[in-house]
Amino acid sequence: MSRADEFRLMKARGEKLVVLTAYDAPTARAEVEAGVDIIMVGDSVGTNVLGYASEREVTLADMAHHIAAVRRGAPGAYIIGDLPFATYETAGEARESAARLAAAGADCVKFEGARPQIVRALKDAGHDVCCHIGLESQHQAGKRRQGQTAAAAARLLADALALDEAGQDFIVLELIPRELAARITQALRASTIGIGAGAQCDGQVLVVHDLAALGTRDFKHNRRYGEIGAALRGAVAAYARDVREGRFPAEEHGFSLAPDELAAFEKGLS
Repeated sequence: MSRADEFRLMKARGEKLVVLTAYDAPTARAEVEAGVDIIMVGDSVGTNVLGYASEREVTLADMAHHIAAVRRGAPGAYIIGDLPFATYETAGEARESAARLAAAGADCVKFEGARPQIVRALKDAGHDVCCHIGLESQHQAGKRRQGQTAAAAARLLADALALDEAGQDFIVLELIPRELAARITQALRASTIGIGAGAQCDGQVLVVHDLAALGTRDFKHNRRYGEIGAALRGAVAAYARDVREGRFPAEEHGFSLAPDELAAFEKGLS
């Protein structure tokens, strides 16, 4: 039984999947120790870590670099890695890109949009596949709610069913109405992972920087479980004050030469 199959059994038992992003080894290690089921190395690394203006700027090299870091921090974790913008336009390109992420440590590759042919190509190449519909940050300029009309909701349901027929293992449902997400979850074999899509999905994902308030942005779909950004700023401000006022480093933060070595050193200077 594959690990993706194990997660499908969790869906059958009604057990919720806990998914969270990570982009580095220490964060990945902490998430596994805290009980996260799946780590997602998303293209959100671009705007949260790399200082890019949008997810479109993230490269395959960026993703491989951060997936490898997460793998080193969490050797036994199940990792989903994003295929960046314009790296899966054809079946052949998708397979090549996925192979690079798998070599870096990804157990599963994720891409945006209703492209059943890409799912089939990746499954044929032996990859676990996570799809992503609703808000697609790589392909939509604004971060707006999706599926808000009957026609739009029907299209998203049809897309989800087509991706499931093609063999997807997971699907992220982002910023879609909770009723639609519930209907998709009921209809699919694959596990649904929601973000801003209500409580009826098989699992939930958040960006760790949003959850911990490492940045200044906040979103309706997010809950801040900590104020790490404020704590970090406070710690850095205290450090800066202590350095400027001569309180750091103190005696206990350093060491001295042994008396005989000090004497020899000073003799050598004379």
